[in-house]
Amino acid sequence: MEPRTTTRRAFLSLSLGLPLGAALAACGSAGPGTAAGGGGPKATYWYLSQQPAEGVRRRAVERFNKANPNGQIAETTFQNDAYKTKIKTAIGAGQAPTIIFGWGGGTLRSYVQAGQVDDLTPWFEQNPQVKDRLFPSAFGAATIEGKIYALPIERVQPIVLFYNKKVFDQVGVQPPQTWGDIMDLVPKFNAKGIAPFSLGGQSRWTNMMWLEFLFDRIGGPEVFQAVFDGEKDAWSHPAAIDALGKVQELVKADGFIKGFSSITADSNADQALLYTGKAAMMLHGSWSYGIQATEGGDFVSSGGLGYLNFPPVDGGKGDPGNTVGNPAQYLSISSKATAQEKEIAKKFFATGLSTDQEIDDWIATGSVPIVKGIESKLAASKDAEWLKFVYDIASNAKTFGQSWDQALSPTAAEVLLDNIAKLFQLSISPEQFATNMNAVIGQ
Repeated sequence: MEPRTTTRRAFLSLSLGLPLGAALAACGSAGPGTAAGGGGPKATYWYLSQQPAEGVRRRAVERFNKANPNGQIAETTFQNDAYKTKIKTAIGAGQAPTIIFGWGGGTLRSYVQAGQVDDLTPWFEQNPQVKDRLFPSAFGAATIEGKIYALPIERVQPIVLFYNKKVFDQVGVQPPQTWGDIMDLVPKFNAKGIAPFSLGGQSRWTNMMWLEFLFDRIGGPEVFQAVFDGEKDAWSHPAAIDALGKVQELVKADGFIKGFSSITADSNADQALLYTGKAAMMLHGSWSYGIQATEGGDFVSSGGLGYLNFPPVDGGKGDPGNTVGNPAQYLSISSKATAQEKEIAKKFFATGLSTDQEIDDWIATGSVPIVKGIESKLAASKDAEWLKFVYDIASNAKTFGQSWDQALSPTAAEVLLDNIAKLFQLSISPEQFATNMNAVIGQ
């Protein structure tokens, strides 16, 4: 099947007739890495830290380097937010790593327009076996004007509403089935001294996930589609204003942990609030499952973690089966790299990624890889119930909306994140938010 192109109209239609898994990357401690052994040329590769994903990425590099002593990968890891700043600066200065890790969409489009990444379409044509193994819908955010500029990698990561089953039992309430239920639960948890929702608001993109779902559930995917299409005053759509207002109602009702604006997601402090029972719920990427299983003691293994898709909003037009997040992660090759570095990168793309070992590694972290034909592996996992949940969300969603800060250009995304922070801090109104964002539509 041919990949879907990321046209202005096709963007949100990463329709998932095929199984998908998920992808907004995590955060962790930054630190340099080097290629082990080998005196030959090296291709540089920067990627995100934070376990357990960092370990999967590192082992893939180690296996490749062991098999290729004369052409290796030299790695460096960064926390999520630090990486986004570093890679933008490096690319602007013509000093990007050979292999550029990203999320596709608007940021990739900006790289393409600036001539910073290579067109990989001819390489995929010469290596059809690479493309044929991966979910076709993962190629949408890698494709700009009909050409493929990135290799989809790793896993599918929808955004999920997690909850602490033990806390719910303690308070004697049920998981929310509607937005109205969410608002009804807030005072019940607060009365028991438990924050209704954990939120690492300092990171800003964590706040964004709330708006992504509310826009979809209230008005359907076409509300943000209009923004993506560059339609004038698209942020002022009545459903958008309604969604912005609902978020502020939740903030005013003390729906989030006190001091959320000073909590960073890079530290995993938001995750700890959920598994220690200080917060009852958390809206986060599906990668959170692996973090909580790794860092939360027996919280996950003892059945303490619950999860569900974001509930519908009463009277909303959106399909409650829709999801948001990232349909894959993506690797591009810097156009500034040497011919030798590019060849090493392409060999890594062809032989070092989505291998059987890496697929097993991702499944072991509680993730659904973007590789076709792995249903039996998922079913055999100790996390089979969770993996089926992610698989079903991704494969049944009529729309899998890419994260806004990746769908938009870097310029518009920064304005978006800044205004989202102000919205959650109640320093601007929904109407002011819309005005500020309408000013950068199409940029």
